[in-house]
Amino acid sequence: MEGLSKSKVMRFLFSFLLLIVWGFSASAQTPDHLIAAGASLVKLADGFSFTEGPASDAEGNVFFTDQPNNKIYKWSTGGELSVFTDESGRANGMYFDMDGYLISCSDMDNELWKFDENANHTVILSSEEGNLFNGPNDVWVRPDGGMYLTDPLYKRDYWDRNPEMQRDGEYVYYFHPKMKRLITVDDGLVKPNGIVGHPQKNLLYVADIGDDKTYVYKIRKNGKLGKRKLFCEMGSDGMTIDEQGNIYLTGNGVTIFDKNGEKIGHIPVPEGWTSNVCFSGKDFKTLFITASKSIYSIKMQIAGMKVE
Repeated sequence: MEGLSKSKVMRFLFSFLLLIVWGFSASAQTPDHLIAAGASLVKLADGFSFTEGPASDAEGNVFFTDQPNNKIYKWSTGGELSVFTDESGRANGMYFDMDGYLISCSDMDNELWKFDENANHTVILSSEEGNLFNGPNDVWVRPDGGMYLTDPLYKRDYWDRNPEMQRDGEYVYYFHPKMKRLITVDDGLVKPNGIVGHPQKNLLYVADIGDDKTYVYKIRKNGKLGKRKLFCEMGSDGMTIDEQGNIYLTGNGVTIFDKNGEKIGHIPVPEGWTSNVCFSGKDFKTLFITASKSIYSIKMQIAGMKVE
C-alpha cells in the first residue's frame, strides 16, 4: 500500500468487501443441488430483438422465437443456430406435441398454428363464433393432444384490427383438435401468461402475471380444471418443470419453486427481462433461457419433465 493515502486504502478495502458480499449473495441464490457442479450461466447468442417461446423437440434441439422479427430459430444440440422460419405468424409461446409438430401461439392474426419439420404451417385454431382472441400467448400440450392456452391482451403495433379487448376478459382455454371446440377453463384471472403441466399428476400451472401469482389446478378427464389453488406469490412470463416437479418462473432471471410452492433458488440473468425457459440437450439437462435480445443456458444435474 506504499504511496496510497489512508482514504484511498479505506475505499479499496470497502470496495473489496462489497465484492465479497455480492459474490456470496449471488452464489447463495443459486440452487447448487440442481445445477451441475462447476456450471455457470453461458450466453449462447445475442443480437435479437426480443426472444421468447423456447420449446425442445424429442432430440433436445430448441426452437425459440424472435417475435418482433417474425422468426423462429433453432438451436441444435450441437450448438448451431439456424433460422427455422421467417414466417412465424409473430409466434410467441410454443410447445411440441407428441407427433413432433411445433405448436405456436401466432398472434399476428390471433391464431394457433402447427409447424411440421419443414416449417410448413397449418392453422389449427383461429377465431371462434366470429370473435378474435385477444392474442394467444402461451400453450402447453398434454400427452393426448389436448392444449391449454392463455389469451391475455398485449397490444401489438403490427395489428391491423382494433387493438382493444376482443373478448369478455383474459382467459385460459382448453382445446382438443378432435373436439374442434374451445372450452373456457378459467375466466377469473387478471392476465394469464405462462403455463405448463405435470402430465403424471394431471396438474396444470398458470401464471397470472397481472396479479403476480401462480396457480395450480387438477386436470379433469374432460379437459376442464378443478378449483384454482394458489401455488406461489409470483407471476411469470413463461415457465417450465423438471422431473422432480420443481417449477421454474421467469421475469427477473429464473426463480425456482419446489412442488409445494416454496422458493428454493434463483438464477440471475444479466438482462432487463427474462421471458421464458425450457429444458434441452440430448439428456434434457440443459436449462435454455430466452432473455430480451439474447439466449442463455446453464447445465443442470436434473432433467426436465418428459411428456409421455
